[in-house]
Amino acid sequence: MNRPRAAFLAIMAAALLLVCREDAAVPATAWAELSETKFVALTFDDGPRTTTTGRLLDGLRERGASATFFLVGSQISGNEKLVRRMRDEGHQIGNHSWDHKELKDVPAAVLGGEIDSTDELLRTVCGNGDYWIRPPYGLLDKRGRGGVSTPLIHWSVDPEDWKLRDAKKVSDHVVKTVQPGDIILLHDTYPTSVDAAFEIIDALEEQGYEFVTVKELLSLYGVVPQEGKFYTSAR
Repeated sequence: MNRPRAAFLAIMAAALLLVCREDAAVPATAWAELSETKFVALTFDDGPRTTTTGRLLDGLRERGASATFFLVGSQISGNEKLVRRMRDEGHQIGNHSWDHKELKDVPAAVLGGEIDSTDELLRTVCGNGDYWIRPPYGLLDKRGRGGVSTPLIHWSVDPEDWKLRDAKKVSDHVVKTVQPGDIILLHDTYPTSVDAAFEIIDALEEQGYEFVTVKELLSLYGVVPQEGKFYTSAR
């Protein structure tokens, strides 16, 4: 079991013990406060990619870090082993549409096709699950939000790794700006982003941070996710 998963389970167990005591009342926002550990979520968009995602998974495993991958459906074919590896190694898998088309103000049929096709493929590859959605570019109008059945995941830290293509600049930005409860946006499609992810993990673990999935992050900070609602962080 990796360190973030072990820490998550230990904290939730401690919280449950307190809740079960008749004389204890733990507010919903207090789960993460039971530990001095600072929790954040690394998220990766646009994969999987044969050339980069495997190396990223190797580095995450070596560091005991969990992450969340928002996958593009059209990228999954030929990379099924990578997707199953994400699942088997404890990472969260999410839906990033079929071909990364902007979904704001599109007809319902287009939105449904982009989301449902990827959801069905993920279920075929990984089995039934709760595949949370991150729409491309983080954009989805009110009507579209009403048509989805999972939480919508945005981000609170965006180092624009896709534009910088510089591991040090990307990692420096994240390390300087991150706070507990943040959701960090990266892309596992660029070698420099993979390098940056490792630098971020190494630097923040020295500061007492643990890397958990988005679902775990929200739970640790007492956030109860609702379908069709955007979440930028756990704060």
